[in-house]
Amino acid sequence: MTQMTAMFVMFVLYGLLPAAGLYLGYRGIKKVTAPKMLEYKAMPQLGYIPEKSLPVDVKTALDQINTKGEKLRVMYGDTNNDGKIDDKDTVNETYIMIQNLMDRHVPQAVADYRRLHDLDVTDSALADTTKIKHSNVTGKEALLDVLKTINTQFDDLLNASYHQDGQKLLATNRYLQKRFDNPTSNTEFQKPDSTSTASRNASSNVDIQAIESPTGENVSAKDIKL
Repeated sequence: MTQMTAMFVMFVLYGLLPAAGLYLGYRGIKKVTAPKMLEYKAMPQLGYIPEKSLPVDVKTALDQINTKGEKLRVMYGDTNNDGKIDDKDTVNETYIMIQNLMDRHVPQAVADYRRLHDLDVTDSALADTTKIKHSNVTGKEALLDVLKTINTQFDDLLNASYHQDGQKLLATNRYLQKRFDNPTSNTEFQKPDSTSTASRNASSNVDIQAIESPTGENVSAKDIKL
């Protein structure tokens, strides 16, 4: 082993590996001790908020809105039923309303509530205990009212979609029953009777016998050229 090789091995063993170990250990400890953030697929704008910064009932309401909003977004956004929302889908007012609620109104309401907490310098849960002027609700109750209104609207949309799709199933069943309970109209076209067949054959024979030359003479089979 040359002197350069020995120096390189010493650098790796006593320099690079310990430094890498310290870095990975620091990243691991930081990840474990870091506060858990909110994770909402339908509302990624809330991903910067620590879970512990919101009351349990607020997080419960957000969970419900996230689940219902994601279902409604697909139902009203995927208009061509290809499993994804893209430029091929037709955007309607209901879909835009759902998007605005999840992208703007919910994150803004949560941000306003957290700002009330930031105003409390004594850490006495001002937003949860003090009623807002000219109202009978606290900051927390005001936020819950906003989330309840959105939750109720989503329930109404889901309920309307349920009944609309149910009516489609009922209409399909009525159509199929009508088709299967009246098979006569179908068989009339599929199975012609012997009388009509004989009539068509006779008509064909008459047409064949009626072929004559322009001069009025009968045409024999050997005179016909294809």
